[in-house]
Amino acid sequence: MKSFEHVYRLHRLMKRSRYPVPFERVMSELECSRATTKRVLAYLRDVLGAPIETSREPRGYRYTDAAYELPGFWFSPEELQSLLSLQQLLASFQPGLLDEALDPLRDRLDQILKSQNLQTGEAGRIRLLRAAARPPGAHFAVIASAVLQRLRLKIDYEARGTGQVTTREISPQRLVHYRDNWYLDAWCHKSNGLRTFAVDCVRQAAALVAAAQDIDPVKLDDELGGSYGIFSGAATATAVLRFTPARARWIAVEQWHPHQQGIWLPDGSYELSVPYHRDDELILDILRYGPDVEVLGPPALRQAVAARLAQAVARYAMGG
Repeated sequence: MKSFEHVYRLHRLMKRSRYPVPFERVMSELECSRATTKRVLAYLRDVLGAPIETSREPRGYRYTDAAYELPGFWFSPEELQSLLSLQQLLASFQPGLLDEALDPLRDRLDQILKSQNLQTGEAGRIRLLRAAARPPGAHFAVIASAVLQRLRLKIDYEARGTGQVTTREISPQRLVHYRDNWYLDAWCHKSNGLRTFAVDCVRQAAALVAAAQDIDPVKLDDELGGSYGIFSGAATATAVLRFTPARARWIAVEQWHPHQQGIWLPDGSYELSVPYHRDDELILDILRYGPDVEVLGPPALRQAVAARLAQAVARYAMGG
């Protein structure tokens, strides 16, 4: 596998370089000795037929044919990890759900993995544990088809909190797989705004003839991905959380949000700042860490978390 990684790195380096690459840079990129670097260059040129030319001025190596690609399928370890994760995600669909549409994709993915000498029959050795995952429901195929065909949908949607069912006409924008569950970002023509719907809460769904209204992806990200959680909206506040030194080592490498900021404090604790709009999901995640986290601000969030903790203590006191 190490030799494969060397060949892959060298090929990517040559593809993205506009000018001849000096030998020293090749050696640094491959992170190997001078002799090994020469062997990798020779293998890429002589065995794989790469159009490598040695330039005198400036001195270095370059491809004479920018369209050259490695024969067969070649992937970095990170890309292989993504492919294996995709294979497991496809396997997680309940029987009968999108089987006809997904079978060709599953077969193609198996071919790619076999080309890398990975035994697809051993997929069970890679586990994706799904915590609190909900079945996507009977209407997932209709919804996914409308997203890809850019058609409007008429849905009956049940609000989980109240149990109220409303009928809406929506323009689906994208499906989102978040924390092992499926959500639909859509323009709601009833509310005249962007909304996120839990797919498993859709009780009826029918594709309409009318074309979906397309929303600029930048606007989608700004309004639906700008703050914390799946039902986010544009950020209106920033949560400042301080984690104890014992928990800080884990939190420092976690991503709670793409725009988060974190700093180490002198006592070894870690301060994390996260933009948010609705605090429901954020409060639940804060409560997971119990005494290892303190909300420094804003005051409303601090009071909300403290109230939830007090309610939990009171419930245990009543039970005693």
